[in-house]
Amino acid sequence: MESAHILLVDDERGITDYLAPILERTGYSVTVACDGQTALRKVDELPPDLIVLDVLMPGMDGREVCRQLRAGGNWTPVIMLTQVSTTTDKVLSLEEGADDYLCKPFEPQELIARIRAVLRRKGSGKPGKPLGMAGELRSGDLVFDRKARRLEKNGQVIELTPKAVALLEYLMLHPDQVFSREQLMDAVWGWMQPVASRAVDVRIAEIRHAIGDDEQTAYIETMTGIGYRFMAPVESADE
Repeated sequence: MESAHILLVDDERGITDYLAPILERTGYSVTVACDGQTALRKVDELPPDLIVLDVLMPGMDGREVCRQLRAGGNWTPVIMLTQVSTTTDKVLSLEEGADDYLCKPFEPQELIARIRAVLRRKGSGKPGKPLGMAGELRSGDLVFDRKARRLEKNGQVIELTPKAVALLEYLMLHPDQVFSREQLMDAVWGWMQPVASRAVDVRIAEIRHAIGDDEQTAYIETMTGIGYRFMAPVESADE
């Protein structure tokens, strides 16, 4: 969906002046809003295919914009831009209705990759609830209960260490998206330490062995020289 319409919302003029032309050169049409109220108005006037939404804005912040959209039944995909990199902040962004988040500062190509991934997951159908709002995630014969932190395969509970559970959850919330080991360390462990990125490989191996994915890959794919992606489709398993 390179011709998709993006609503870019940020109160920092320097950021919108920088990002909008880059997104347009990629092939997207871009509308800019500098505050939350304007963003909500523009969503009604010219509905976008995706919203890039800064969290920290005066007046109505990005989270409130997202909450109002979701409360009104608007499921347009949202990528949050946040300056806080704590795991709690990231989880809140997803639970409040965002489809993905990106921590400032970031490279424009990373934003473009996230936009493509979210639009690809949504496909051409009517947008539905983001996976981050689901209590349970289903992929094939796997069901992950996010509140109970429990994974089942064919109805049988699969035992995993806490970090493996958190890593699997993150990958399932971002199906078909490729992540480097460093990105997974930052997202799951909450800090950057490239020398310890072997920890990601260890937990991936644990998950694969536990779900029987280590001989014939069906869920987690190794992207040689890059990292990993959850390759199977994921949907909400909520009733």
